[in-house]
Amino acid sequence: MEFNHKSVLLDEVIKYLDIKPGGIYVDGTLGGAGHGSVVCSKLGEGGRFVGMDQDGDAIAASRKKLEPYKDRVNIVRSNYSDMTDVLHDLGIEKVDGITLDLGVSSFQLDTIQRGFSYRWDAPLDMRMDDRQELTAEKIVNEYSERELFHVIRNYGEDKFAKNIAKNIVLARQEKTIKTTGELADIISCSIPMKIKKQGGHPAKRTFQAIRIEVNHELEALERSISSMIDLLNTGGRFCIITFHSLEDRIVKKAFREAQDPCTCPPDFPVCVCGKKSRGRQITRKPVLPSEEEMRRNPRSKSAKLRVFEHI
Repeated sequence: MEFNHKSVLLDEVIKYLDIKPGGIYVDGTLGGAGHGSVVCSKLGEGGRFVGMDQDGDAIAASRKKLEPYKDRVNIVRSNYSDMTDVLHDLGIEKVDGITLDLGVSSFQLDTIQRGFSYRWDAPLDMRMDDRQELTAEKIVNEYSERELFHVIRNYGEDKFAKNIAKNIVLARQEKTIKTTGELADIISCSIPMKIKKQGGHPAKRTFQAIRIEVNHELEALERSISSMIDLLNTGGRFCIITFHSLEDRIVKKAFREAQDPCTCPPDFPVCVCGKKSRGRQITRKPVLPSEEEMRRNPRSKSAKLRVFEHI
């Protein structure tokens, strides 16, 4: 299957990156190189682009797409949380722009055997990096009822998390839950009919929760934003696209603290904590897709872009 993914908020990301022809830019979630190929097209002599992704299919697709720019491109299979080490290995200390397009790609959702979607019956996998051992099947069949409840409630924000976790445990006592279809049916039976009639697939939140747990998505984001800000040159821009409130809250908090890290009580006349601002939020409110983009690409509807500039 061809790696097909429509880059969300492409024009907006390129605008806010404010690309310098001789600058160094990093895409930590390269995917099919939709954003990356445009960045590369704007680089000139001395310009450099580093693309990172943990998905082997994305790496293969991006190598092909970025072939015309190979003289200025490095592609590395790795999680963006390892960006500092990856750049160090490439001899790069500072960069002029970083992009993260979080969440699951259209290719991952639409590749049935990857097991990300509740629309088809497929193996319970959901790994963005197929080199890791933890899969959705292991979580569903090996986590305790309490652990399942916390995953579904905290990462899926599903008010029926307790019932879903209980029914998963009951079902796996009969036989191992191996497919997305089996899991979706269990979830559907755990939700009241009147709620299901309100629209939307009943398994959506639980599948999101399990996917986040499999790939440690929120932990990776939370532990790495600050270090990525430190990689930026003065005037360097950091663009992050999120797709649900859990991600957006982490980004919003991290950018706010980087802009105003002072911990002094509000009534102190001067700052005595010594913590200095590392930059400013370019976007006071998140940038949202246009009506036209949402019409062309319905999956962009939940996207939010936040931008931080290092000082």
